Amino acid sequence: MLRKKIQIGKLLVEKNLVNQEQLDKAIIQQNLTGKRLGQTLIDLGYIQESKLLEIIAQQLNIPFIDLKTYALKPEIVNQLPELYARNHRAIVLSRENSAFLVGMVDPQNVIAYDELQRQLKSPIHLALVSELDLLKIIDIMYRHGTEISSLSEELSEELTKNDFDASQLTVGLSSSDAPVVKLLQTIFNDAVQVNASDVHIEPAEVGLRIRQRIDGILHEQILKDKQVAPALTLRLKLMAGLNITEKRLPQDGRFSIKIREKNFDVRLSTMPVQYGESVVMRLLNQSAELFGLDHVGIPHHMLLKLRRIITMPNGILLVTGPTGSGKTTTLYSVLKELNTPEKKIISVEDPVEYRMARVNQIQVQPKLDLTFARVLRSVLRQDPDIIMIGELRDQETVSIALRASMTGHFVLSTLHTNDAISSAIRLIDMEAERYLVSAALRAVIAQRLVRRICQNCITEYKLTAQEKNWLSAINGYDYTDLIFKQGIGCPYCHNTGYKGQMGVFEFLEITPYLSEALRLDDTAEFRRAAREDKEFKPLVLSGLDLVGRGITTISEVMRVSGEGTIDIPSEVKSDAFI
Repeated sequence: MLRKKIQIGKLLVEKNLVNQEQLDKAIIQQNLTGKRLGQTLIDLGYIQESKLLEIIAQQLNIPFIDLKTYALKPEIVNQLPELYARNHRAIVLSRENSAFLVGMVDPQNVIAYDELQRQLKSPIHLALVSELDLLKIIDIMYRHGTEISSLSEELSEELTKNDFDASQLTVGLSSSDAPVVKLLQTIFNDAVQVNASDVHIEPAEVGLRIRQRIDGILHEQILKDKQVAPALTLRLKLMAGLNITEKRLPQDGRFSIKIREKNFDVRLSTMPVQYGESVVMRLLNQSAELFGLDHVGIPHHMLLKLRRIITMPNGILLVTGPTGSGKTTTLYSVLKELNTPEKKIISVEDPVEYRMARVNQIQVQPKLDLTFARVLRSVLRQDPDIIMIGELRDQETVSIALRASMTGHFVLSTLHTNDAISSAIRLIDMEAERYLVSAALRAVIAQRLVRRICQNCITEYKLTAQEKNWLSAINGYDYTDLIFKQGIGCPYCHNTGYKGQMGVFEFLEITPYLSEALRLDDTAEFRRAAREDKEFKPLVLSGLDLVGRGITTISEVMRVSGEGTIDIPSEVKSDAFI
């Protein structure tokens, strides 16, 4: 049966799953795209993929395996090299006695079947799997941890064998065959494959620790070869144009690299630590499309107010939150909406993270005395309509930004504070004039990133005693009718229960009353009035809205908002409890 080709179109028409007219259209489309007929029918919406695969599996008398729920074991999957898995659209599912169960997208591909049997050196039984699910699983299961370890050992052996110090690795390193280059390529490939935002290379007493930040959480791999760390650090310094002889002081640099046909800017930071130099790299995907405001995740009621604020001819909009909370992404989303031929936009950044057409982007360079304050003084003579400042770091930058907003410019910037209410007070603590802050500040967005529950392994969840106590502290909100969710862990989410991230936002508009409180130096009244504003929703309640919709978990909201008692006026309601 496997060697007898199924006429899938004729079969589906006979079973009344598609009609002849739909089949004819699909065949025409197939001739244009070159895709398989079954996939073309799915793309056109004539049949669901699950139904099609069930029919094919029945005809071939083999099982259909849903990879979303199948428990895969890395040691079994890796029996087949990644190259053959990708080329033949196949994956090893399990082993029983001396035979392998192999999932294939096209079980009737005789050439692939014979090649898989030769590679596995054992009899194989076939199952049918979804191509889309298979490609996702291959990216997840074929991590480069083993390859990184083997390349690390190879590099360590070479360093020991040749008996020279790491500085001699600068000779002849242009060859892509050098182990240090191969190791770095593999580290970068692995990071991009799992969508890591940062890579940490940390020398330890007994070896080297490589950690990747995935969805805001670090995952680590430990290499036992101590000699590898100096070689990696040296090579990365060369790539970033840093001083390779300076090991006692921190250094910052950047370089560009192409990984999997995508262009990345890599921001690199070195820091002397006990056993060498720690290196942290932030990966910025320049090939990724910048999201607009509609796709950032800002709730609709906040988005309406934000769009009204950014159409004002002058004033300041602040985005606040800790490092890695998505502030820059939000600012770029605002810029994307404001970026029209009628407006001149200038951004002053450290560093420039994403390139944006029509925006005049300037990178500060403190070594050349090209600071935020110095650049801003010149920027105002460039006749901008909108100015984006990467961060309000000092009193001089704050003062220039405030005065720019008072002279017909709209200013966007970030600030490091815990919440929106603290931001206005923080500006005053930075010795800004009260009357300028009260007159110029239009709104503040505070934000955090929470991890999304993996939709492949999502299930209902019962609250712990600690979580119940934490919820009860929010003015006694009744959460008994809510259904809480969590992810139990699967191959798609690396068994974490989470896949991807989403922003949680707090939006404070500076009303005339709040502006007057700032001007009169009444900090206590400002805080009280801001919290009692019926349109102001604290960060924790925005997080609970996502919990009520089954997007994230209580533990994630607790992680980003703190576990203390939440002081929220009783009249402020969360959508999750309405």
